[in-house]
Amino acid sequence: MRKMGSATAFIASVLCAPVAHSASYVAMAPVDQYMMARADEIALAKSAAPPSIADKATVLTLTPRGYETAIKGTNGFVCAVERSWMSNYHFPQFWNPHMRGPLCYNPAAVRTILPYTIRRTELVLAHRSKSEMSAAIRNGIETHKLPSLEAGAMTYMMSKHQFLNDNGKNWVPHLMFYFPRAAAATWGADLPGAPPMLNPQFQESPEALSVIMVPVTHWSDGSPAPPMH
Repeated sequence: MRKMGSATAFIASVLCAPVAHSASYVAMAPVDQYMMARADEIALAKSAAPPSIADKATVLTLTPRGYETAIKGTNGFVCAVERSWMSNYHFPQFWNPHMRGPLCYNPAAVRTILPYTIRRTELVLAHRSKSEMSAAIRNGIETHKLPSLEAGAMTYMMSKHQFLNDNGKNWVPHLMFYFPRAAAATWGADLPGAPPMLNPQFQESPEALSVIMVPVTHWSDGSPAPPMH
């Protein structure tokens, strides 16, 4: 566990959707292209989970200085909107300024998953290269400045308005569960007719996780969702 970091929910959602190769995102866009109006970002972040959770959750918004608390909640959950740089370092849309991944972390994920989102975002806003970011995350894990995975960490990603990449767009609402890195067969993931999907992107990353994605039938607003493809 000491060698194992955490990673964010958005990573898995980005990679489970089809990848578009028509656009080129070879470098970071101007910072303001990743920003949102504060009220809009709060609403989008809260749309990640049902109102029974999101209405009592802490909400973070992104600023040029990093994530800041916009609303202080009472239930231990934290909702935020992740950007494209939370995806795999090799993902072609790593710098896509249009990507928005609203999610709500449960308390265990707040303690052991969210710190990776905050740290990687700090590195991006400090204009670090991908290799520098990866090295900094690895160092944070090895020196225990970044936390080990806590049992029970999960996130809600049920927003109808999420935009996960240029091709996948809002994909489907789903829940994400975090475990130490293991084979898909451990959960019966990726088998015909089996709901769980395994995000495999951590094989070369310092965050040694398996992220199990489980689609659900309705968006956070209660409206029916399309079937998973």
